[in-house]
Amino acid sequence: METNDLALPSAPAPLDPASLAALVDRVRGPVLVPGDDGYDAERSGFQLARQHRPAVIVGARGAEDVVAAVRFARDQGLPVAVQATGHGLSAATDGGLLISTRRMAGVRVDAAAGTAHVEAGVVWGQVVEAAAPHGLAPLNGSSPGVGVISYTLGGGVGVLARTYGFAADRVRSVGLVTADGRLRHLTADTDPELFRALLGGGHGLGVVTAMEFGLVPVARLYGGQLVFGAEQIDEALAAYLRWTATVPDELTSSLALIAYPDLPQLPGSLRGRYLAHIRIAYTGSAAEGERLVAPLRAVGPRVSDDLREMPYAESHTIHRDPSDPHAYDGDNALLSGLDAAALRRVAALTGPAAPVMTVVQLNHLGGALSTGTGAVGHRDARYALRLLSPLTGAAAGDGPGNDGSDPALATVRALHAEALAAVAPWRLGRSVNSSSAGTGTGRTPRRWRAVCTTPTSTAGWPDSRPATTRGTSSASTPPAPPRRTGHRQPPPPPADGLPSPPPADGRRHALRLTAAATHSG
Repeated sequence: METNDLALPSAPAPLDPASLAALVDRVRGPVLVPGDDGYDAERSGFQLARQHRPAVIVGARGAEDVVAAVRFARDQGLPVAVQATGHGLSAATDGGLLISTRRMAGVRVDAAAGTAHVEAGVVWGQVVEAAAPHGLAPLNGSSPGVGVISYTLGGGVGVLARTYGFAADRVRSVGLVTADGRLRHLTADTDPELFRALLGGGHGLGVVTAMEFGLVPVARLYGGQLVFGAEQIDEALAAYLRWTATVPDELTSSLALIAYPDLPQLPGSLRGRYLAHIRIAYTGSAAEGERLVAPLRAVGPRVSDDLREMPYAESHTIHRDPSDPHAYDGDNALLSGLDAAALRRVAALTGPAAPVMTVVQLNHLGGALSTGTGAVGHRDARYALRLLSPLTGAAAGDGPGNDGSDPALATVRALHAEALAAVAPWRLGRSVNSSSAGTGTGRTPRRWRAVCTTPTSTAGWPDSRPATTRGTSSASTPPAPPRRTGHRQPPPPPADGLPSPPPADGRRHALRLTAAATHSG
């Protein structure tokens, strides 16, 4: 079917039994409908606040199953969602078709070529494990349990980001089932517009079945955390901002502020404490790493300091992201700069006195992230400010309430908005990962489809910053690093963080989506 807005139907038509039986015969994986054994387990993901309630689930075992599922959805007029691990913040699909890719878990490393080939359900921990014996590493994120595909489609800012750039920029080829049910092998040469739009544009252009990407020669790194207590947080914030203006591209870092609840399941060193975590990954020598972090250690006594040289296979210990599924909501802002006063304001809003727990993370960008020609927007951003809050009650459940109407979720979103307002003078837009903005009624492919159908001109894109701050920077913000030469810079992206249109010759791309294919992790 061809639709105008591809929104999720409020009352989908009953499935045709004969067509459903034919689908069961056609695919190798399970086909599940509500009430079937395994239905609830299959639809559940890491993010418990946005669980899918599809009319039918296809547990795909290979690309052929994905093709059959998409064709069935097309014929039945169903929207499509895709889930590997379910870490994403995009809206769930109700009454549609969910393609579960968790069984597509093949990983193949070509050490001579320096590449990895992964199927749609692979998580980063698998790739790190497969690459490590060859002295190679992927551009993975901080959590080993996050799915490779959705992370990469959103750009991918990982452990080695400032040294090697976005994960999306390393992709060599993609297997994609488009909404007409056709399996395509995409490269930068075979279909440059669609390939570019897919990598960083994220979602709504089809269902990715496989991906090949380049690995990097990293076997060991110097990394870990410096953790400061509440009495040192103000100085730690200011020191971190000063320090990020001085470090080389080989050092990637982030700062997290967490007001831990007083819960018995937490370690005593964390329970009920307000802490600043500075996470560091440096690809140089341990001796040089020690020299580089000296200004941070000078802030004062640390609650914890575990900086050390480690095998890259242990890089997940730097951030120690939670591994248990839970409900949460988040937002983010990409920033051209930042000063200590604004960061202290964010800390005051989200600290121990806040109405809801909020994890604040400030990622230092720049370096290799500022180069490349893919669809990832705002490559000139110097920081990414991310806010994440756990949800409880109706907002964390599987029914009404997680659409923004629940008072608890409304409180979370109001707090996030107030915190992001504190950094408004530097705000460039959003990252398509780590944000629930625009998902209350479903982040439909209409916005993503514009990537493939809009002519090159971006003259009409709005600027989200106040008029008085455009083209200016705070006196407290260090000057932006010089742009690297030798790379064609991408066109300016729109202010909402969606990717800018790919180059075009004035025609409209032939792709027309007929199903809402949205990867949710």
